[in-house]
Amino acid sequence: MSDTTKPQAQPDVTPYARPEEGTNPPLLYPPYASTVRRAPKEPLVWLWHTITEVTGPLLGERRLGDLDHDLTRHHRGEPLGERIIVHGRVLEGDGRPVPHTLIEIWQANAGGRYRHDGDQHPAPLDPNFTGLGRCMTDAEGRYRFITIKPGAYPWRNHDNAWRAAHIHFSLFGRAFVQRLVTQMYFPNEHLFFQDPIYQSVRDERARQAMMSRFDLSETVPEWALAYQFDIVLTGRDKTPIDEDH
Repeated sequence: MSDTTKPQAQPDVTPYARPEEGTNPPLLYPPYASTVRRAPKEPLVWLWHTITEVTGPLLGERRLGDLDHDLTRHHRGEPLGERIIVHGRVLEGDGRPVPHTLIEIWQANAGGRYRHDGDQHPAPLDPNFTGLGRCMTDAEGRYRFITIKPGAYPWRNHDNAWRAAHIHFSLFGRAFVQRLVTQMYFPNEHLFFQDPIYQSVRDERARQAMMSRFDLSETVPEWALAYQFDIVLTGRDKTPIDEDH
């Protein structure tokens, strides 16, 4: 943030550490065309961390369905595509787990199309795949989703523009200041070089924090490949904010 006046927390409130410079992508990154329209024109103002920011929200398990974590079982039939397991841990910057916190994901189907009125590119919709899921982390901060590997898709940002395959993640953490919306990418993707959303994260350590890794130990023989994606909410190794609009 460009404002050099950085207030501390209010008395008797322990603030969360601010992310290091370069962890999150800049709000204005001209190769990512929509940032030109939406980026703030004035310097940002640092806000106090009050008791409101460093506590809550709390979301209970009663808000979840038994199959919310398994995106392949939300309809009567099996969705098309490569079944995968996505698992990992949600952590504080010092390595402590973040237990019982809500994770939501959304993604395109195997053909690279979202079930959304705004996505009209010529790829088929899958009647057995909605592309939405959620779960709570366990006492050790672990989570697990079963889904279909998403396809790449065109998005008109620039000539012949395609988004690298990814899954969107939304997390609430322990407090409002830990709120995170990011994207998980797959290793060895061949579209990174021309994806400005990925390229806008300049720090290589931060880029690696958005990258899943293939995990043979959690792969289920003859059923599903597994990818591990650990998410860090604070500190030096924080997973970057990475949204698309």
